[in-house]
Amino acid sequence: MDGSFLDMANSGVMYLIAGVVVLFVMVMAVVFFVKAYREGIRIGMDKKKMHKAITSSVTFTLIPSIGILIGVIALSGSLGIPIPWLRLSVIGALHYETMAADVGAQAAGLSGLSDAMTGDAFVTIVFVMTIGIIWGGVFCIFGLKRYQKTLNRVQQKDNRWGTILFNAMFVGMVCAFIGQGLASTRKGDFTSVIVIVVSALFMALFTWLTEKKGQKWMESFSLSFSMVLGMASAILYQSVILPAIAG
Repeated sequence: MDGSFLDMANSGVMYLIAGVVVLFVMVMAVVFFVKAYREGIRIGMDKKKMHKAITSSVTFTLIPSIGILIGVIALSGSLGIPIPWLRLSVIGALHYETMAADVGAQAAGLSGLSDAMTGDAFVTIVFVMTIGIIWGGVFCIFGLKRYQKTLNRVQQKDNRWGTILFNAMFVGMVCAFIGQGLASTRKGDFTSVIVIVVSALFMALFTWLTEKKGQKWMESFSLSFSMVLGMASAILYQSVILPAIAG
């Protein structure tokens, strides 16, 4: 990795850009929290229940954020800290950002994020990560109300189509990620497949514990735990198993 490149990617200007955006989002969250709390008091909600909801929300936010933090750390080795921090702190998602970054790297002529990064490749990757995720926010601004009205009309007539469409979209997204992992095996890289299998097995285990053993508290943490354990399996495979096989 080019040291001068990482100096640029971790420069004060990059931290300032990312920090301003993240600070704006944090202030918005505080404003909405205060407004929601005051509205709850105005309509006569029980303060104890409101405080309990706040405490539960804080608790259920900390553990899932571990996966996001790991994503920032994983991407920071190639892209520096400010850009991954910015993308995963606003409307980015870990699975999307890593995939978009890898696609951008390949479009810039690299085999992946593990290659030596260049300024041109960095700009391409950031552009792909940013322009790809922006449309959700744009759609919500200009089309969300109309979409909700149409969806409500469809659900009132026959809700089966709404369920079918949602499930089809979800299955398609999962198949895309699995397909990408399987495609990497053609190059002899089984890391993605191992992560998929390990994460799926742990997710199945946590779902079983939640539904069959009454461990309802795990419902909010199962996704994050599965992600973390999947990432741990990748580290174990790359740092222990592969060197042992090669040796």
